[in-house]
Amino acid sequence: MPDALTPHPDTVLIIDFGSQVTQLIARRVREAGVYSEIVPFQSAEEGFRRLKPRAVILSGGPASTTEMGSPSAPELVFDSGLPVLGICYGQQTMCAQLGGKVEGGHHREFGRAFVEISKPSALFEGVWNPGESHQVWMSHGDRVTELPQGFEVIAASPNAPYAATADEARRYYAVQFHPEVVHTPDGAKLISNFVHKIAGLKGDWTMAAYKEQAIAAIREQVGDGKVICGLSGGVDSSVAALLIHEAVGDQLTCILVDHGVMRKDEAAQVVAMFREHYNIPLVHVDASDTFISALEGEADPEKKRKTIGRLFIDVFEAEAKKVGGADFLAQGTLYPDVIESVSFTGGPSVTIKSHHNVGGLPERMNMKLVEPLRELFKDEVRALGRELGLPEQFIGRHPFPGPGLAIRLPGGVTREKIRILQEADAIYLDEIRKAGLYDAIWQAFAVLLPVQTVGVMGDGRTYEFVCALRAVTSVDGMTADFYHFDMDFLGRAATRIINEVRGINRVVYDVTSKPPGTIEWE
Repeated sequence: MPDALTPHPDTVLIIDFGSQVTQLIARRVREAGVYSEIVPFQSAEEGFRRLKPRAVILSGGPASTTEMGSPSAPELVFDSGLPVLGICYGQQTMCAQLGGKVEGGHHREFGRAFVEISKPSALFEGVWNPGESHQVWMSHGDRVTELPQGFEVIAASPNAPYAATADEARRYYAVQFHPEVVHTPDGAKLISNFVHKIAGLKGDWTMAAYKEQAIAAIREQVGDGKVICGLSGGVDSSVAALLIHEAVGDQLTCILVDHGVMRKDEAAQVVAMFREHYNIPLVHVDASDTFISALEGEADPEKKRKTIGRLFIDVFEAEAKKVGGADFLAQGTLYPDVIESVSFTGGPSVTIKSHHNVGGLPERMNMKLVEPLRELFKDEVRALGRELGLPEQFIGRHPFPGPGLAIRLPGGVTREKIRILQEADAIYLDEIRKAGLYDAIWQAFAVLLPVQTVGVMGDGRTYEFVCALRAVTSVDGMTADFYHFDMDFLGRAATRIINEVRGINRVVYDVTSKPPGTIEWE
């Protein structure tokens, strides 16, 4: 949201020390109905003052508190009197900063472990009881060996004698395991206990409340200015457009840029939906020749993304002049886009994904960004879309990357390869819909691999491309597992693609999963 947005009255600040699953902490807090925001440890003090949080969580990370210059939490966190939860590295820096001791060289602990609950605690209330053993997920080399004054052990594992500790009087809690991951089955309940029972937060952060707050923030930022919105046809930009239109009405003009690497017939479908259902000024620009000419022969995925982002800006700038100028450019940037495009720690999680929407506008443009979804995860955007009345069939559309099919064409881009991929992708999605599986899958798409194989079709030999099919289940796109199609479905889809798409003679199915911090065919 814009800087003008008043901080949420009940906010949990998450200080990120570089863990690849920090976003999952934010997810768990929001699932408990409490707003949360992540800031890198380098700017944690500024974030603390800006957000005025009611509680703080310290994330895990790859550093070691035993090394000089290791990251730490700002002292004002501990001086504030707020409840604090330290997780993994967060536990270690918390203990080290408060007078305890952390050492390396002990037994490392990675993966599934079991903790024995030794004392009752507000963190465990209604979830774990003394004398019980519970599964957790560990990922640490260092461990706490001496507690700060006021702390006591509330749970231990064979390789982590201080697996969970607490200073109940100061409302300080620290766990060596990761409660945010699904491999700690009761972890979400522990985080819920922290935000509700310990921090005393209400859990009334809803999409209805967010909508009203966002509309007020947009009005404050935009004033009497004009806004153009880059409408891609996906859920994110569509929800952003509807939200902004509800805030400022006809001050908004949507621009749909057909860059030539959209799904088959997608531009026409989006134009039809918006013009039939919404009274929002919409400009449809066919810039496919410009984009494809610039992409032709380009194999580097990062250059593809940047090329498309640069040309989008050029088109928007030209169209803004045609409609009488604009003061603001609206984008459907989401929270994961922002987090993954920022170098938080200099460690392994540095810039694991770049996003063509993130990074600001060229200095030559006299427009400011409006990004009303910047605080939301994908499933939260869908919930907001329902609040705004977006049709369910549109809310449920599978995510589609801004760079379009260009990043699903590993290797050089050509017009012929775009045609082949569009046709294969359309058949694949058609078969998924016919099988009644579309809503059970979070994202499905085809990829045209940069390899060709010799095949025999009928009485002749062919030398054509291999097409890979991908389908995953997910909630927020942070992690994903491949969808378990039966062989009959894969057989039907592959047969249709090979028979109907000239240029493909092999089809394979991708069965890799997506752990946190990875990317998809980019």
